[in-house]
Amino acid sequence: MVFSALIIFCLSHKISSANVSLPAIFGNHMVLQQNSNVNIWGWSDPNEKIKIKTSWDTTTYITTASGSAKWKLLIKTPKAGGPHTITITGRNNLELQDVMIGEVWLASGQSNMEMSMNWGMPQYAADVAAAKNNNIRFFQVQKTTAPYPQDDLKGQWVVSDSNSMKGFSTVAYFFGNQLNQQLQIPVGLINSSWGGTPAEVWTPKPFVDNSEILKQEAAQRDPSKNNGWPVTPGVAFNAMIAPLIPYEIAGAIWYQGESNAGNANHYQSLFTTMIGAWRNAWQKDFPFYYVQIAPYAGYGNNNIAPLLRDAQTKSLSYPKTGMVVIHDLVDNINDIHPKMKKEVGLRLANVALSEHYKKQGITFKSPQFKSMKVEKNKIRLYFDDAPNGLLSKNGASTDFVIAGADQQFVPATAKIEGNTIVVSDKNINDPVAVRFGFTNSAMPNVFSAEGLPVNIFRTDDWPVDSNSVKK
Repeated sequence: MVFSALIIFCLSHKISSANVSLPAIFGNHMVLQQNSNVNIWGWSDPNEKIKIKTSWDTTTYITTASGSAKWKLLIKTPKAGGPHTITITGRNNLELQDVMIGEVWLASGQSNMEMSMNWGMPQYAADVAAAKNNNIRFFQVQKTTAPYPQDDLKGQWVVSDSNSMKGFSTVAYFFGNQLNQQLQIPVGLINSSWGGTPAEVWTPKPFVDNSEILKQEAAQRDPSKNNGWPVTPGVAFNAMIAPLIPYEIAGAIWYQGESNAGNANHYQSLFTTMIGAWRNAWQKDFPFYYVQIAPYAGYGNNNIAPLLRDAQTKSLSYPKTGMVVIHDLVDNINDIHPKMKKEVGLRLANVALSEHYKKQGITFKSPQFKSMKVEKNKIRLYFDDAPNGLLSKNGASTDFVIAGADQQFVPATAKIEGNTIVVSDKNINDPVAVRFGFTNSAMPNVFSAEGLPVNIFRTDDWPVDSNSVKK
């Protein structure tokens, strides 16, 4: 009896003693946010004293682990540079090597953000060959779900080279590469994305449940009919975002929406709720820049894509957001995964460089419809963000339709006059409304003088046909 008790005591003592350990987001080759107070956290024995020293200053940071064996310290980072080392000391020593200080961005969304060079984009072969860059680092989050927020995940930091770049988000890479080139500082990119996922799975469940409309909308998604992709609110957030918090980031980029095209009416509310939930979790109002989904002929319903794009446009009213329009960056209208991902990444980078980093002289906003004025049998359209005028490429302006009070839209003639567009049809004497590019597959040819596509729009609030496409 005494011998058995002694064995149990020894085993329990061994189990209770634990080396100091860190979550996967901390490791060799990582990038920490510059000029910040960054959190470093981990596990150890309960009540164990933890010390952290860095190679960039002489400060020793000290804390004591909680009774539940967790600890966290706030470390002051310098301006961009490196490489540095970080030493964590408890019962054991951990040394993190080749740590860079710079700008850290989180990339998330569904397949168009996940999409890597391995999907086949031969036009960027020269970029792959030139991808070796010690000042760009990647952290790829593995796909998984969880019913409750987790405290760790799987992944590791790697340095950019031709091999690691090919397996990483192409949009995120070109976004980060442009930041690195323009700012001349290290950039860390965390990619946490999953093809086929609706925004609900990236939104913490309590935030969905707090809205009766969003809760009901989420309840209509049937997991058995979603090809195995997760649809339950919060499950991707719990496993693929929550473990990253509160790792200090500069901001987030997002490319998602295709899986929500069928419930566009509530997407603005869902999307901005998600952004707010992430910022609340990080306790930081970081910038959030996103990609408007591309046109695609394969949607099974009429006009669900423009309704979703319209919801994304309306989401720009949410603070510190930015959106890039990409309906001109489609190589195959029958492929929901356009291959022109470098150009998407560069447009996102231009938003960040202008809005967040205050770089001057970069045009990054697509022209947006502002107002209209009826002029006899014509409608004149006015736009924001077209200071140097508008132009059409490859012929007359396309994808304008016009309607009278009967709400029957017909193709319209559109004439560009400076930074306005005059729209008409000879058979409509009293026009009331105009729509532009408001179909699933429209690729309009009207641009700002600087070369950015005019965003799709409608001037009316009439019902939009979203019924099943007749075959």
